[in-house]
Amino acid sequence: MMKRVLSVFLTIIILMSACKKDTQPEAEDPASGKISFNFHHYCDGQELIFDQRIYTNEAGNEYMVNEIQYFISDVKLVRDDGSYYRIHSWKEIHYVDTDIPETMVWQVYDDIPATQSWNETNSDGHYSGISFTFGISEEKNQSLMFVDPPESLMFWPEYLGGGYHYMKLNGKWLNTNDLEVPFDFHLGIGQIYHPNSGEITGFIQNYFTIDVQAPSFILFDGQEISISLVMHVDRWFKDPHTYDHNEWGGDIMQTQAAMKLGCENGHDVFEVLGVGLK
Repeated sequence: MMKRVLSVFLTIIILMSACKKDTQPEAEDPASGKISFNFHHYCDGQELIFDQRIYTNEAGNEYMVNEIQYFISDVKLVRDDGSYYRIHSWKEIHYVDTDIPETMVWQVYDDIPATQSWNETNSDGHYSGISFTFGISEEKNQSLMFVDPPESLMFWPEYLGGGYHYMKLNGKWLNTNDLEVPFDFHLGIGQIYHPNSGEITGFIQNYFTIDVQAPSFILFDGQEISISLVMHVDRWFKDPHTYDHNEWGGDIMQTQAAMKLGCENGHDVFEVLGVGLK
């Protein structure tokens, strides 16, 4: 009799536990949304026109742009309180190529922290800026990590430091002899040369961080936001340095002084044109 009572008692406890477990509310997924970047290229405040020598830089060089290829990486969305969310899921390096339209849009894979309502006081979902590395950091810029074109075609020669170009900006300018000659404004790892032998004795990492203010925006749960990011090509050649193609010539991959000027001019090359619903 006692065994039967005990069995019934245990059965009741198990049923009560199961009912209690079933009635517990499930944890809600955190609010999240999606973003994409749309890349644009301007010159002198207007959309860049390729393959026409209609521009004049700060040094007085008449020039045209034929193509631009570059990497941005370690992209961060800056919250209103100064904290940030770093894009890292699946793909944290994006390649842009003005000859390949599909690279001009980056649909970010991450679920971006968002907010449920206007009334929430935490900073998730409230953004006012973007920060990213122009090029690829020393830690990540490893030779042969891209095996397929077009990214693989951005390789930086091993004897010059290896890894990949940060940017290829190719065009032509009118030199002092009134000849239209090509320039390869290429940024990447710099070299230190021995003053006597000319041998390479070291390398200089030229990648740099760009901070871009954006119109403040709120990303709501389930929403998709598109951010338009523009590169102002003319700014590579001015502020704080006037870059003169006649001084530096057409190929600067082995001229650290020229690449240094270009990288320092890059501080304000990018601007957010706008933020909107996709």
